Amino acid sequence: MSTVEPSLLSEIQSSRQQFLALVANVRPDLHRYCTRMTGSVSDGEDVVQETLARAYYALPELHSVPPLRSWLFRIAHNAALDHLRRYERRMGQPLDDAPELADQARGAEDALSGQQAVQVAVARFRQLPPAQRSCVVLKDVLGHSVDEIAALVGLSIPAVKAALHRGRETLRRTGEIAAPDAGGAGLTSSPAISRYVALFNAHDWDGVREMLADDVRLDLVSRSRRNGREEVGGYFRNYETLGGWHLAPAWLDGREVVAVFRSENESAPAYFIELSFRDGRLTFIKDFRYVPYIAADARLVLHHA
Repeated sequence: MSTVEPSLLSEIQSSRQQFLALVANVRPDLHRYCTRMTGSVSDGEDVVQETLARAYYALPELHSVPPLRSWLFRIAHNAALDHLRRYERRMGQPLDDAPELADQARGAEDALSGQQAVQVAVARFRQLPPAQRSCVVLKDVLGHSVDEIAALVGLSIPAVKAALHRGRETLRRTGEIAAPDAGGAGLTSSPAISRYVALFNAHDWDGVREMLADDVRLDLVSRSRRNGREEVGGYFRNYETLGGWHLAPAWLDGREVVAVFRSENESAPAYFIELSFRDGRLTFIKDFRYVPYIAADARLVLHHA
């Protein structure tokens, strides 16, 4: 089995870090877009990761560097559609079938204000067909012009206006403007999550590591991945040295997660961690610590025992 020379490995790692620094300012908006396209904060970050990987490996093949933001959004748009094709059973209306109903779209610019669009619960965008979903997010959440949207998603300007009109009207008609959370009423945490949180908050690191399955995997999003009980066990050393950090069981996008607070005085969690269990053993940890922008769209519902 061949090995990578240390000098070459260092060059690759340095190049990757330079690329991530280059796209850092665009990345939060990419996440806002991908999150609403997938209807999930976590899945949205997966699509962002795929987008950046595609862009990174495509760069050496380009004769000239295109405008960064629009190029990344085109890649993200296609990656999001690929995600929908893989995982959604019902795609709704395909992008290339969007009708060009320019007359019907007159006055649509005021149908749903940008502030309302931002407040619509992320998961509610899933009720829109992809063409409408994409256009509403790009226009009302991210502030792109109709011309820019047409270029990004490959539609005519009348088709973009029609998709905007229909998407906005659907969101208004169904009354899906976000309402305050119910405070977690009726939601309970599983025994495995509760035990993990209790052990972590008690700083019982031996107890936490005892929960790990032999084949446990760790995804420290945007930073590193580890496999196996020994490697993943070292991950907790980062938390052992921190004072005041604590966890709380929570729900996000209909899934059970763990909210992370950096101090006792924080009123809202800084980020969250997804955990998967098998027969009470922890098999997968997905830690979003190094993508802080994800918290902006993560409407965590805390479970209060």
